[in-house]
Amino acid sequence: MAMLRYETIVRDPVHGDVPLTREEMRVLDTIEMQRLRHVRQLGMAYMVYPGAQHTRFEHSIGTAHLATRMVNEINAVRDRSADGRHGGYDEHELRIVRLAALVHDVTHLPFGHNIEDQTGLLPRHDVPERFAAMFSDETEVGRALAATGVRDEVISILAPSLAAPGREAPDHWRALVSGTIDADMLDYLSRDALFTGLKLEYDPRIFNVFRVDRRSQRLYVDLGRQGYLKEAVLSEVVRCLEARFYFSERVYYHHAKIAAGSLVSKAVEIALLSGGLGFAELQRSTDAGLFDLLGRIRVDDPFLKSRLELYLDALAHRRLPRRVAVYPVYANEAIQADLIARFFGSGSAAERRRVEREMSAELERRVGRDVPLMLYCPAGHMQLKQAKMLVQWPGQDALAPLNDFRDQIPRVADLERSYARMWKFYVHALTNEPSELAEASRVCADFFPEAVNVLAAASRAKSEDRAKSKKNPAQQDRESRNVG
Repeated sequence: MAMLRYETIVRDPVHGDVPLTREEMRVLDTIEMQRLRHVRQLGMAYMVYPGAQHTRFEHSIGTAHLATRMVNEINAVRDRSADGRHGGYDEHELRIVRLAALVHDVTHLPFGHNIEDQTGLLPRHDVPERFAAMFSDETEVGRALAATGVRDEVISILAPSLAAPGREAPDHWRALVSGTIDADMLDYLSRDALFTGLKLEYDPRIFNVFRVDRRSQRLYVDLGRQGYLKEAVLSEVVRCLEARFYFSERVYYHHAKIAAGSLVSKAVEIALLSGGLGFAELQRSTDAGLFDLLGRIRVDDPFLKSRLELYLDALAHRRLPRRVAVYPVYANEAIQADLIARFFGSGSAAERRRVEREMSAELERRVGRDVPLMLYCPAGHMQLKQAKMLVQWPGQDALAPLNDFRDQIPRVADLERSYARMWKFYVHALTNEPSELAEASRVCADFFPEAVNVLAAASRAKSEDRAKSKKNPAQQDRESRNVG
């Protein structure tokens, strides 16, 4: 079998020189892949971190590069192994994995996570139907993949349910591109760190810890050596998980990024419901192209038209919605499931819009002006999925998820609890007027009487502190004696 021939070198700001083959360049040069040059990796995060302008195009190249790096390390272990326990990848398999890594993000919409999750009107980017349509003969990228002769194998990695019986991709192929700790994650953590300016990085030694179990054909990390735990290997894995958590906390779920994303999702929602924008146009759009489309579409309903214009103007001037209610899970555990059922994902769109309309109407009645209120409800499964990566624990015969050993690894248990506590249900108001924000908070209390708004509680505490500080010393002394 012929070795992979790398004929083009791309200079990447994260990884340096990245070699690519001729057929990979033909895939990259399709219109669908070139579109990714204009789709930001972090969506609206540039509103918070101005440098976060990097795109899904260079991330795709970086993912293919790191998949190769992982393969090379895995093969080196296989070749040194004397007992035959370890498997690896041949050149043909590496070729397939690299192509899958290159195209793994091609179905992403501009600001897709906001649009898909918050509107509840569109299927997620990674559902099989989206991949089937994208890689068909109707697209340039589909035809380019067909010309490689391994289109079906690439599809079986990215959308396993589409694979023909008996043609499923081996587990260790999929795990490199769409697993737990995989080439995708390792690239975006490094890339996001560089372009946000955050000093949150994993150690490159993480590439040395992966193995392929020859018998089961599964990717795993070997944590044992001669019966004892390899603490250094475990530490590298946990450092990677910690980096992923800190990015979630400081970037992916940053409150201002969420607020900006709400404006985008509400604008797209109006465009979709009014018929001015369809899924096919969204799938072809870039970030800038989407805003151009939203500015030109026809919306017949005067109220919706004015709302769309308001949202686009707010985005153009970075006039972000303000938080008027924050309902974290740690204060609202008893009602979290009900909030998610009502306001997250497919089937929730109509209920969320109804509640938003009623809340906004009530606020207008109280303040005499139309102030849009927006609900944001994240998914309920904000767990640390990367902790489910397979490991060989010392003394155990079978491979098992890392979090099966959380009792022996307190740092993993702490991370899982921290992820769960990150969940927050928000209500935003598109105003900067303090009196309107205060009234909006009271509207929230009326609509969600069982929920604990920690923002309101903090505001009350500050008000009480200010009132107390204004009292003269003699009055404070009398109150202190009365309490005693």
